[in-house]
Amino acid sequence: MIFRISSLVRTVMALFAVASATAVSAEEYNVASPDGMIVVGISDKGGILKYEVCLEGQQMLEPSALGLRTTAGDFSKGLQVVGDETRSITETYKMRNTKASHVYYCANELTLKVRNAEGQQFAVQFCVSNRDVAFRYLLERQGKDGDTKRTRVLSELSAFKPVGGTKTFLCPQIGPESGWEHTKPSYEERYVLDQEMAVKSEYGQGYTFPCLFRIPMSGNNYWMLISETGVTSQYCGSHLNDYSAAEGYTIAFPHEGENNGSGSVAPSVTLPSSTPWRTITMGTTLAPIVETTVAYDLVKPLYSPSIAYKGGRYTWSWLIWQDESINYDDQVQFIDLASKMGFEYTLVDNWWDERIGRERIAELSRYAQDRGVSLLLWYNSNGSENDAPQTPRDCMSTSIARHHEMAWLRSIGVKGIKVDFFGGDKQQTMQLYEDILADANLYGLQVIFHGCTLPRGWERMYPNFVASEAVLASENVFFNPYHAKNEGVELTLHPFIRNAVASMDWGGVIMNKYISRDNKSRHKRATSDMFEIATAITNQSEVNCIAMQPNNLGELPAEEIELLKTMPTQWDETRFIDGYPGRYVVMARRHADRWYVAALNGTPEPLSLDLSLPMLDGAAFTLYTDGSKKNYNAMKSTKVKLKLAPMSGALIK
Repeated sequence: MIFRISSLVRTVMALFAVASATAVSAEEYNVASPDGMIVVGISDKGGILKYEVCLEGQQMLEPSALGLRTTAGDFSKGLQVVGDETRSITETYKMRNTKASHVYYCANELTLKVRNAEGQQFAVQFCVSNRDVAFRYLLERQGKDGDTKRTRVLSELSAFKPVGGTKTFLCPQIGPESGWEHTKPSYEERYVLDQEMAVKSEYGQGYTFPCLFRIPMSGNNYWMLISETGVTSQYCGSHLNDYSAAEGYTIAFPHEGENNGSGSVAPSVTLPSSTPWRTITMGTTLAPIVETTVAYDLVKPLYSPSIAYKGGRYTWSWLIWQDESINYDDQVQFIDLASKMGFEYTLVDNWWDERIGRERIAELSRYAQDRGVSLLLWYNSNGSENDAPQTPRDCMSTSIARHHEMAWLRSIGVKGIKVDFFGGDKQQTMQLYEDILADANLYGLQVIFHGCTLPRGWERMYPNFVASEAVLASENVFFNPYHAKNEGVELTLHPFIRNAVASMDWGGVIMNKYISRDNKSRHKRATSDMFEIATAITNQSEVNCIAMQPNNLGELPAEEIELLKTMPTQWDETRFIDGYPGRYVVMARRHADRWYVAALNGTPEPLSLDLSLPMLDGAAFTLYTDGSKKNYNAMKSTKVKLKLAPMSGALIK
């Protein structure tokens, strides 16, 4: 049987002071983090492979299934561990476009060789760092002479069974052929907060990654974030099924109706092969969740960047001015706004090919470049997956069309594309994402995806990938007063869930008081100015939208304008300070030698915080709140008392 970690943890920690893994008996294996605080136990008792996880002696996951079924063999039962290999991993790597620029990854790896009743073999591989557990399957060629060189993965048994009493922060998966013009699933549903595990998902389709869990234990909260990374064209994207008392949460493959029914649910792979990594990030606070780099630690770049890609900020007319703004004169206003603010980009959204025309887009690009601004252009991913009518269409769905289009984009000086409306998580859609990214790199184009899946390690795998939407984003603040009122809740969730595992194009630091072009009509923004400005730090994307409008230049206080002008988008380090998902967040990010501390109060009540800010020790800094600015002299031990009004924010720099 699998050991009870709570009773054996001290012994296991001692073992891992000298070894990364050991066989306790013929059927029990352990692997611990380098600091010994996380311990994973794996057992093959009764021919069933299971694992469990503890943190600091407290069980986080009860025995949970491992295994998979393929057309080449059934690796779900009759299993026996027949060998193990261990090694220590130490790696340092650099990133340009995530929450940290220099990453040190240290972990212990255990690979278990497993045989089924028919004598066929596969392996399960665990990597355990000081805040993350990750595992994947290694599939080898089958048959007497290794003559089976391909397979389809029919299902994956991988499960996650949190201990009893766990609360959930989950986003329901929605079924295919739903939403506007049948464009879902697009990872744009509402999170449900602090819910019981037994409650069924809203649409009966389980939950999208990432999934956050709060585990009340011994008067404290333990936290756990479950996701996946390393999904390429060689696999499908996955999610979690609804909770089962017997199994917990299990891996679910895409719905057969996705992609308009085209393509297989079961990924097809050549052998040998490996599956994507399933990741579990844990902590006694939310710091490991906010600061984790596990999505990038376990993957490698798949190609080299063709140019030195540049981060920055972009203006975007469509968020407030909508489709009517897709004309030459309105886009000139947003280019001029970007130029005056020192922003690097302007995004021209849907219909530009019809409402402006290709010749005038080339002219508009020259106009922008003369003012130090580069264009980003919107595209429909199209194909037969949905009925979204926006153009340009038929430019991104085939290799021939992409090369023709991207060569033209490069010739007129466009620096990036935003591609929208994808069809689901099947392997063929992952192939489309990868093909768009790889082809775009040949022409020096950065890529943002919308109406899309969660990126899974893509910032490191594809160096011209910027960010994905994959979230209920800022456009909903325009469409629906409910989301305007709920913006505080939504933006205090993402540092702990969606944005914790991947760059997120939420789409806008919104500075209009009213969500309208005239800034006088429709519904009001519910958040304060400083709340919005602070989201430029809490929302991480290397190319970030500052959704100012031209009228804002004459309306906003000079200090707010200056903060927006000087806001970085590339970060060297990220630290969690305080917060609770859906209520408030305080976090710090470092750009070069300057720290920025952002605080958001997403609640309708005032919030008082006593903050310890060791990253500011020995440095003078300024605290900005709505209508207030306070300078602080350098302190040996930096502590700040912060009072936030409802739906307001603060910035320290």
